[in-house]
Amino acid sequence: MLQAGQIGALGAAATGSLHLTDLLAAEQQTALNGSLSPKSCIFIYQYGGLSQLDSWDPKPSAPDGIRGPYAPISTRTPGFQVGELMPRLAELSDRYCVIRSLSHSVPVHNVANEMLLAGRVDPRKDSPSFGSMVTRLHPSEASVPSHVWLQKFGGGAAPAETSYLTGGSLGLSHAPLLVGERHDDNPATPGFRSRVFESTDDTTDDRLHVRRQLLQAINRNAASTHDNELRFGPPARSLSGLQEKAWDLLQGPTARRAFDIELESTATRDRYGRHPFGQNLLMARRLIEAGVRLVNVVAWMGLAPGEKFASVETWDMHGNAGVGIFDNGWNGLGWALPRCDASVATLLEDLQDRGLLDSTLIVLVGEFGRTPKISKGASAIGRDHWPHCYSAMLAGAGIRGGTVYGASDSTAAWVQNHPVSLENFTATLFHALGIDPATRLSPDGFTMPASTGQPLLELF
Repeated sequence: MLQAGQIGALGAAATGSLHLTDLLAAEQQTALNGSLSPKSCIFIYQYGGLSQLDSWDPKPSAPDGIRGPYAPISTRTPGFQVGELMPRLAELSDRYCVIRSLSHSVPVHNVANEMLLAGRVDPRKDSPSFGSMVTRLHPSEASVPSHVWLQKFGGGAAPAETSYLTGGSLGLSHAPLLVGERHDDNPATPGFRSRVFESTDDTTDDRLHVRRQLLQAINRNAASTHDNELRFGPPARSLSGLQEKAWDLLQGPTARRAFDIELESTATRDRYGRHPFGQNLLMARRLIEAGVRLVNVVAWMGLAPGEKFASVETWDMHGNAGVGIFDNGWNGLGWALPRCDASVATLLEDLQDRGLLDSTLIVLVGEFGRTPKISKGASAIGRDHWPHCYSAMLAGAGIRGGTVYGASDSTAAWVQNHPVSLENFTATLFHALGIDPATRLSPDGFTMPASTGQPLLELF
């Protein structure tokens, strides 16, 4: 169901508590800060931290105990290699850039995730997430939510919900619409049905229609009173338009169709992968196509056959969950990375075929990487947390494909050149979306820049 503070608008309309209308008004007021053709974003979190050595930054000459079992393979880009579990993305390397020199100093999941969400190493408790900032500055003009979050963080590594589900200091009007409260609440689950537009038990469609008619009558009366126009000005005169957009969102076909993944062909669903991540990526593509500005996707890869659910922290591969980092279970690269490879490659191809890649930024990153040294976990081998040097992938929205930025040392432990801070990384994402990172978010227009970093212009 739609989150409190976002979609209660028509249910509370008779009392004047127009939450959804407030949301739309806030979006309309800030739309002037955006460009004429704002871009969209699918931001994918490899929650737990992907091993850079076994994916984007292989080190085949490193000694045993560091390099791992996977051989590097060549990509379409001369001189650029990735791990062998990523053959599909290797073939598409001309469509994306890899940063091999992301770095910070905090090896703690929840704190590092809050830093990544805010795009800064010292976020406040009320720092808005990147998604909330984007949709404050570039709200959607379609009859869809501006910001959607697919698959909730879970487990002990989860950041505080205030850092990504509330809008932070920007308020609930810039919080995302959450789909996926539980690990099995996703389109890969048989019988899944999106409930985001269902009304509460005591709010039927008939009652919504009655409230809409009441609002229209109130608006007609207000419009006929010259004193009201003088008193309230243009915002009051535009209120009915915002209410109509709220109605379209609740009752119109656009948003409902976007969330109905059953409208996709069996072949398309199979291409994306019949697991939580693949189906959520397909949902993300549908939402972007419908006009959603930013979709966050947590890369929960699902369970291997016969496994029981333990956590959505797929990429936190210590070897502590009975599954070794190089195994084929839910918490192992042998299971997770090939599925991630195939689904992200399909997304890039699908967006390209639909003419959406140039206008859609794809971000694939975790909160940190993994230690070069392979260690013995509680029940299997793994790699531990390592924030000092790790990798990310960017594609679309003007990002120059076939590019590798920055470099690590011989064991992928430390940045060798061109270090990238979270601030500069986030400023680069804003730049790709056509947003000046220095844009002020505070009501006074002087404080709280969207980012304090500098974009990496070499990537464009």
